Amino acid sequence: MAGHSKFKNIMHRKGRADSVRSKLFSKLSREITVAAKSGLPDPAMNARLRLAVANAKAESMPKDNIDRAIKKASGGDAETYEDIRYEGFGPGGVGLIVEVLTDNRNRAAANVRSLFSKHGGNLGETGAVSFMFDRVGRIVYPASVGSEDKVMEAAIEAGADDVESDEDGHTVYTAFEQLNEVAQALEASLGEAKSTSIAWRPKSQTPIEGDPAATLMKLIDALEDDDDVQNVWSNEDIATDELERLLA
Repeated sequence: MAGHSKFKNIMHRKGRADSVRSKLFSKLSREITVAAKSGLPDPAMNARLRLAVANAKAESMPKDNIDRAIKKASGGDAETYEDIRYEGFGPGGVGLIVEVLTDNRNRAAANVRSLFSKHGGNLGETGAVSFMFDRVGRIVYPASVGSEDKVMEAAIEAGADDVESDEDGHTVYTAFEQLNEVAQALEASLGEAKSTSIAWRPKSQTPIEGDPAATLMKLIDALEDDDDVQNVWSNEDIATDELERLLA
């Protein structure tokens, strides 16, 4: 659930994702409950819920867990959560956007600020970093869906804006207002996506290596490990071989 895809892809290949699956399911469940509570409890009639359910399925979250999270929204015991965005800079001047879904604004703010300070970062004001990113729709497909040319052709036909392909898969970008329409068109030609989400895409990247890169990864890990944090987006540029060395 992070924007630093190269970093996360390498982590997943190294098997570190298994240790955080339970926490991931908890965050996905929270998003499903909040989405269901904010509108109709039917994914077909609620765009946010449809995205939340699709992303939960992409992470192999059991159907019973998804159904339970939706039903919780109509129960009297469902907590009231609010969406908050924090922006700041990590080591090396890397921009970070932290999306939080919390039932305690004061706790979330204190935790995020503390993590930035502990790992050589600085929390800024709203707008301090987001101007360096574009708010977009992001649709991810595994490499097995087909060649770069096949995905590019499908994306153009669907009205998408851009495609990035590498050995881990294909990422299709579109205007976030058109995400549902483009996702449906792609599903008709390529099948079900691995994930569909609203994302913050860097307009440019900040090169970083060595100790600052290692500290940045610790900051991102710590933020994602916080129960209130849903997504972390960043604009670092770390060479793949450097990442492999740091994660070894």
